[in-house]
Amino acid sequence: MIKKKLLVAVLMAASVSLASCGGSTAMFRGDISRTGMMASSGPTSLDKLAWKHNFPDKVYASPVADDTNIYIGSNDGLLYALDQSSGKILWSFRTGANVESSAALADGYVFIGSWDNNLYAIDSDTRAEHWTFPVNGPISSSPVINNGIVYVGGEDGNMYAIDIETGREKWKFDAKGAIYTSPAIKGELIFFGTLKGVMYAVNAETGKEFWRFPTRHKIHSSPAVDDNNVYFGSDDKHIYAVNIRTGQQTWRKKTAGQILSSPALSGDRIIFGSKDGYIYAYNKDDGFREWEYRTEGPVFSSPVIASGVVYIGSTDRNLYVLKESDGSFMWKYTTEDKIFSAPVVSNGKVFFNSVDGSLYAVQ
Repeated sequence: MIKKKLLVAVLMAASVSLASCGGSTAMFRGDISRTGMMASSGPTSLDKLAWKHNFPDKVYASPVADDTNIYIGSNDGLLYALDQSSGKILWSFRTGANVESSAALADGYVFIGSWDNNLYAIDSDTRAEHWTFPVNGPISSSPVINNGIVYVGGEDGNMYAIDIETGREKWKFDAKGAIYTSPAIKGELIFFGTLKGVMYAVNAETGKEFWRFPTRHKIHSSPAVDDNNVYFGSDDKHIYAVNIRTGQQTWRKKTAGQILSSPALSGDRIIFGSKDGYIYAYNKDDGFREWEYRTEGPVFSSPVIASGVVYIGSTDRNLYVLKESDGSFMWKYTTEDKIFSAPVVSNGKVFFNSVDGSLYAVQ
């Protein structure tokens, strides 16, 4: 049961990237719409391992990058900040339990959820705790920040909206099912799924439900959203596209495995991994399968895309780098353990971790 919970948590945290709106802003999937697009270009050929850092415990969270640092949580209860160039630990912040949520940076603060049932706001200059927001269950969801509000889901079944400065609750929404997914925002709506198999659209200002869309199984895959649809996978083995205004299904397609990977959006494509061991690219408009690439293990990692290149990990211990246009193989890097979390691209390097607690910087 513990191992299953750990796996589930990392998949929801899996896939973090650099946001393009400033050096002190970064969050899960690169932007508030969770598209998985990187603002920086990464390596297109394998040059060398720049550095590797071994943490004292397992690491399921995905790394976050700002202009100079890497932020990553560990099962030792700490959030770490490391220098991108050297891999040196700059500082750490202790929580009371596993940190499998991915960090978010905005407005001079670092936000992180913990399995000790708290969301923390840390002053990025002093490293001091700015405030702590308690919930009634572990937090595996990664926070998203918009218009002075931080949004995060809890395993207690609630989506929370919290004022960045005061740490006071603005609203909470009872989704009646544990939330492992990380919320995505488009316009006035926030999107998230639950272990009851329901995808919700909720007004980000008021917390009022706009629509709900049921699937046939749990939703561990965090949504990505564009101007037309919200895209997400389900444990029912389907990838879904649902109209953001009507809540009606645009299309759905089935793979041979559960989809816990969170999709990335690029141009007219949606790219994601499946438990069947494949990485898939579908057309966003009609769900036509454009290409697929087979790995040697289930793919729970979420892809990121930088300058036409896809970076994604597999439980076969490899980080794969593929051409976004046709899925053709470019290179791979073999680690010492399974890769559940997602990479991040920054300053010409790709950063990624394996479950044994090793964080890699490859260029």
